[in-house]
Amino acid sequence: MLEFSLLAAFLVGLLGGGHCAGMCGGIVGAVSMTLPGDRPRMPFLLSYNFGRISSYALAGVIAGALGSSSLFLEHVLPIEKILYALASLMLILLGLYLAGIWRVLTMLEMLGAKLWQRIQPLSRSLLPVRSVSQSFLLGTLWGWLPCGLVYSVLVAAVASASPLQGGLLMAAFGLGTLPALLAMGMAAVQLKQVLQNLWFRRASGLLIAGFGVAGLVNLI
Repeated sequence: MLEFSLLAAFLVGLLGGGHCAGMCGGIVGAVSMTLPGDRPRMPFLLSYNFGRISSYALAGVIAGALGSSSLFLEHVLPIEKILYALASLMLILLGLYLAGIWRVLTMLEMLGAKLWQRIQPLSRSLLPVRSVSQSFLLGTLWGWLPCGLVYSVLVAAVASASPLQGGLLMAAFGLGTLPALLAMGMAAVQLKQVLQNLWFRRASGLLIAGFGVAGLVNLI
């Protein structure tokens, strides 16, 4: 069901908060610390994050469209089951990755690094941030940062075989990442310590892997 998928995508983003804090924490801190004077940080942080989530949603729409086009092969291969099995497998790999048990998803991040090499110079031109719109644009660029967490949910977006559902899945995932990155921007030290605690990350990773195992079991 779509509703369950959206909840799962949100929980993946929420439980992967420690990873998000490590990957994007530096740029969030840069947005916060370079603001002139004593201007309130929250509008800039929200603008940055909604820009980032917009890029996730766009990527989800593209992934869902690719999944939809693949269904033309249904008469040749059980493509829908293959896509869902792949999405479940990616959740298992993601859980092991977040738990620090197996770093296999770093290979996917290396593939995305080539695209990021072209985008990153554009992001530098937007620093230091001086306006909310500038912060939003910076977020849209950082939404394409190579990240195993993002790529895993993108596979689920492909499996949805729908541009709308793929976009919604990635948007739900992005919303789940908000607490961690807002905490980074507002210097919420206690929450950051919890999110990056080794045992929290291991428990979160194994729970996410459990989603993938449940998906594979449902296909049997």
